[in-house]
Amino acid sequence: MMQKNIFLLFIVLYVFTACEKKKERLNDSEGKAKKEVISFAPKVTGRILKIYVSEGQFIKKGDTLALLDVPEVSAKIAQAQGAVSAATAQEQMAKNGATTDQLKQLQAKYKGLREQYEFAQKSFKRASNMYRDSLMSPQAYDEVYAKLQGAKAQYDAVIAEQDDVKRGTRFEKVEMASGQASQAKGALQEANVAYSERYIIATNDMEVETISLNVGELATAGYALFNGYIPESTYFRFTIPESEILKYKKGQTVTIEVVYNKENIQGVISYIKQLTRYADITTAYPDYQLQDAIYEIKVKPNDIHKSKDILVNANVILK
Repeated sequence: MMQKNIFLLFIVLYVFTACEKKKERLNDSEGKAKKEVISFAPKVTGRILKIYVSEGQFIKKGDTLALLDVPEVSAKIAQAQGAVSAATAQEQMAKNGATTDQLKQLQAKYKGLREQYEFAQKSFKRASNMYRDSLMSPQAYDEVYAKLQGAKAQYDAVIAEQDDVKRGTRFEKVEMASGQASQAKGALQEANVAYSERYIIATNDMEVETISLNVGELATAGYALFNGYIPESTYFRFTIPESEILKYKKGQTVTIEVVYNKENIQGVISYIKQLTRYADITTAYPDYQLQDAIYEIKVKPNDIHKSKDILVNANVILK
């Protein structure tokens, strides 16, 4: 009989203790420790040649993370350089105008056409006299007249060509050549910028969590190759039912207990917002009615340096 009473007493004490622990747990809110996430991705597609960092490593802004092989960009640079050389030569030729040899050729052409025109004038004068004396047929006279008109047209054309050379290249042609040269230089600059992007550079400090690809694999533009956390960005996230939300206010100072090391940290509630999905709830044992709205509380620690080493997704308790 004594043993039975002792056994019953032990069960009562166990149930009472369990209820007290459950009551204590329900009086507090459980949550998770979080850090701000950041990713680095290449701007151009290429095959990974080298990876300079490893998972778990702290990197600084400006550190080189990886090197890509982008042969297509190298080919574009060669094409752009050729286009720049050709466009620059065209621009210079337009500004300089005709060369000395071109001027000599034009002068010789002018002299030859002038002699032909003068000869055609003399021939036409003689033909006119013969035609007036009825010594030449109308057909022959018309042929001499046509040769005169042809020689005159060629002579007028070479005079206009000389005048054009003396005035220099038209302003519009110079501007067109200059625009083509600028366009080619812009294409070369674009290719050089793309070539420089073969190095993946960290834009800010980060603790590397995962590296998505290995050396030899193809990294596409925009694909997150390095993922990790921003150092000293720890915060705490809790889900609170509507029935308990009146306990908390934005700007309120609260105490956070880290479960795995029993460390207490002071923090301030930075925001309170309503959640719309059950999957967002972080509390392990939610104590709320089905009709209650669920709110998220974000707490930022007062001493960020003290909380920087807390493990991500560690369980924490809001006191």
